[in-house]
Amino acid sequence: MNYADDTIQAYIQRWWIEHKNNDFRRGRLIHAFLPHVHQVPFTLIPKGRDEDPTNHTKIRYTMKELKLLEKEDLSTLPAAALTVPEGEKILAFRGKMRPALIISSGGKDISRNLIKEKPKWQTAPTILVVPYYGAERSGQRAGFRKEFVDRVKKAEYPNFYWDKLPISGEGTEGSICRLDHIFPLGKHHDSVKFTQHCLSEEAMTIIDEWLHWLIEDIEPSGDLQTVREGLLEIEKL
Repeated sequence: MNYADDTIQAYIQRWWIEHKNNDFRRGRLIHAFLPHVHQVPFTLIPKGRDEDPTNHTKIRYTMKELKLLEKEDLSTLPAAALTVPEGEKILAFRGKMRPALIISSGGKDISRNLIKEKPKWQTAPTILVVPYYGAERSGQRAGFRKEFVDRVKKAEYPNFYWDKLPISGEGTEGSICRLDHIFPLGKHHDSVKFTQHCLSEEAMTIIDEWLHWLIEDIEPSGDLQTVREGLLEIEKL
């Protein structure tokens, strides 16, 4: 793939490489259904049963922001179709199939002797991914302002980086990855759709430095900082 001189990728010999095996390796480009992240989550509130009040298999819900400091008891109406144990809430999210990058393939497998007779969710294997959002505006995509995309290309922010994905449907303006949208997915073939592309070892070194910059809030060093300084020099020319 060809990258312009004012991008991080132009400084790396190989950014994307082909990888045909369907595994959960770090740097793998996948597709997955991921939620839209809102600053305040939403909850579903049972409001009443249609026609027959004794029918517990159907119920009407409304959505409302779930504010942790709100003391109002939203609803105690039982619904057998979607039971809610004490202390829990029904969280509601919109989601979309989008490209994502695997940044962690998960930890070690747990011995069955340590987890038998316990809920599977406690130790079910997961991966960590970060999503890509299309930068180009279209009829179904909000996109990003060009001025903001230009800043992201120059690696100005620790939580955003720009890329041009080697997949069909990628717009001419590329995509923006949000490193602060790290999300866990079940480590299962039904949770992801694999592509045949992975970041190279050199590219993953850059992303690891970027993640360290975001998590530790310390100015980057190493290859990432060298490239950022190079981009600043190009801007001055």
